[in-house]
Amino acid sequence: MHRFVIRALACLPLAACSHPAPVDPLTDAPPVLANYAEMLFAEYSDAVTGVDDLQGALAPITTGTADQALLESAREAWIASRPAYLQSEAARFYGGPIDDPDTGPEGRINAWPLDEAYVDYVLGAGGVPSYGGLVNDPTLLPEVTEQAIASLNEVGSEENLSLGYHAIEFLLWGQDLSATGSGDRPFTDYVIGDAAGMNQDRRRLYLGAAAVALGEDLVFVRDAWAPGVAENYRAEFVALPPREGVRRIIVGMGRLSGGELAGQRMGVAYNTKDQNDEHSCFSDTTLQDQYHDALGIQNVYLGRYVRTDGTMVSGASLSDLVRARDPALDTRFRAELWASLDAIQAIPGPFDQAILGADSAPGRVAILAAINALHRQTDTISEIARVLGVVVNLED
Repeated sequence: MHRFVIRALACLPLAACSHPAPVDPLTDAPPVLANYAEMLFAEYSDAVTGVDDLQGALAPITTGTADQALLESAREAWIASRPAYLQSEAARFYGGPIDDPDTGPEGRINAWPLDEAYVDYVLGAGGVPSYGGLVNDPTLLPEVTEQAIASLNEVGSEENLSLGYHAIEFLLWGQDLSATGSGDRPFTDYVIGDAAGMNQDRRRLYLGAAAVALGEDLVFVRDAWAPGVAENYRAEFVALPPREGVRRIIVGMGRLSGGELAGQRMGVAYNTKDQNDEHSCFSDTTLQDQYHDALGIQNVYLGRYVRTDGTMVSGASLSDLVRARDPALDTRFRAELWASLDAIQAIPGPFDQAILGADSAPGRVAILAAINALHRQTDTISEIARVLGVVVNLED
């Protein structure tokens, strides 16, 4: 009570003391919004190019020529197609074009986990294939077309994913039944008329259609961020009041860092010790996913993105805004961003083996350290929001 009286009396000589301090209008933020939009256009453009390359690698397989070398090339193209998209995920969670509740295609792009049996055969007891799923069921999927497959995405369950990166991943690798490596689908699953398999023709059509659909969905999001278009999302975004634009940027970073990456993508698998809860379980590339998601958060804060061809998009950044208001906070957060990347890189692969064992096992110790590093940086993102005068909810 006494402290309140002293503060109140101290204000009496100045008429301005009876009014709140003026709110920082973030007049230096518009260049940050513009650079953020340019980075996203570059990331989605690279993601489109990656899927174009994937389609090229799939072309021999989907037209009936398959061997082990072609299958390996397609797998490598799938892996190479992922980093650009993963880095763009720091722009999710605020109703942008990727996950707009009405038009956003995220559920057809990178949704997971996937129920393998919904798409294709799975191996039962003794390794005997059970030929179910859309590939093998002409009743559920009479015609194997892009539109028909898309109409069946998430029908009946969120795990009934018919499209996206992970459906293609399963079609390339099959189930991961190995303790030391990835899935190992035989290339003969795509050889026309091979007596050892079933429905190779439908599987080829399905794989090709899923890749086309993925490319089209990424083009949709890329074009939403394209420059020079009068009425797309980018035009709307850069014209936002600066505080609202910054709010959206911070929400995307914070929710990916905490609830999504530290929580859903790492914490769930850590707690369950179930490889089906890891992000890219068929190819065993989950650690790549985690690293590039964390890199995407750092990109947003620093205002730079290294493109697939090695060129860089860079410009005004959140770091500039924070440093102008609280240099110590900027320095601390930069260090935390590097610490989370280092912690993810310290996890021994494959991730589905690192989650196993006692909590004292090296893999679990490393995963928990990475989770904690991500939570620390998420807490700092909340501090950054307060310094910039932005109200955010990073818990959803």
